[in-house]
Parts: sequence; C-alpha cells; structure tokens
Amino acid sequence: MKILEGKKLLIVDDEQDVIETLKDLLDMCAIDTAADFQTAEKLLHQNKYDVAVLDIMGVKGYDLLEIANKRGVPALMLTAHALGPDDFGKSISGGAKAYIPKEKLAEIDIFLTDLFKAQRGDEKPYKWFSRLKSFFEMQFGKDWLKTYREVREEVERRHGPFDDWE
Repeated sequence: MKILEGKKLLIVDDEQDVIETLKDLLDMCAIDTAADFQTAEKLLHQNKYDVAVLDIMGVKGYDLLEIANKRGVPALMLTAHALGPDDFGKSISGGAKAYIPKEKLAEIDIFLTDLFKAQRGDEKPYKWFSRLKSFFEMQFGKDWLKTYREVREEVERRHGPFDDWE
C-alpha cells in the first residue's frame, strides 16, 4: 500500500471509535479528523487533502461532499445506515469517488488504493464498485442488484466500461 504513504486525508465521522479505527488502519497517511459538519467544513476550506472520507449520517455528509467537490478534493462516502439504493445513487451522482459500507471498514486501504490508482491512470475509476457487488446483492437481494446495474450503467456512461463485471 505504498501509494497511501504520506497522503493527506480528512476523516469525518460523528463516531469517535470509527475515527480511531480509521486512524489505526491508515497510519501511513497524514490525517485530520472532524466529528461534526462545522469542523469538517472549516478544515476543507483551510487545507488541501488528497481525499476526504465522509460519513453520510450525523455530519451532513452530502453537504460536505458538495464542498469537497468545489475544493477539488475526491471524496469516499462511508456509511452504516445510508446503505439503500437512493443513498448510493445520490453519493455517486453527487460526485463521490467511492461509496463504502462501514462493514468493509477493515478494507479501507484497498478502496483508497483503488481510488489513487485510478487518479494516476493505472486502473479504471470505480474499481471499488465491482468489489462490492456481492455485498450489496447479499444485503438487499435482487431489487438492489437492479439499482446497482442502473447506477453502474450511469457511471460507465460517464467513465467507460468496468473490466470485471459479471
């Protein structure tokens, strides 16, 4: 995970244990943290980040996503409760570079590596998307898979085809 070394991250979550876990998992990165919207907004305006990891619920994650986009900061949405198709679609159409369930928190380094490799042009954007197909299908059944395919098609229209789909 050499690509993560020294990257500057902003982690925003209203749960301190999630922040501490992410700091431990990403100890090779320079990390700023915020537990609320106001602190995160201030940090986004004061500093330059390689990526912002944004919780959706409790910190006005979609509002922070909009600010991150305006500041040119790629965002990864991290959520435990906003796992439905609507939140997924809203995150991606809102400009998030990834949407990760907190159940996959232990793999955050893999998802961030995918994001940074895509920025460098070493792999296609949204590789993380295919990594989560079975997770979402297991959680939400075939209704989720239909939405997953619809959102995937929209993402592919914007960014080109995914290599490892079905």
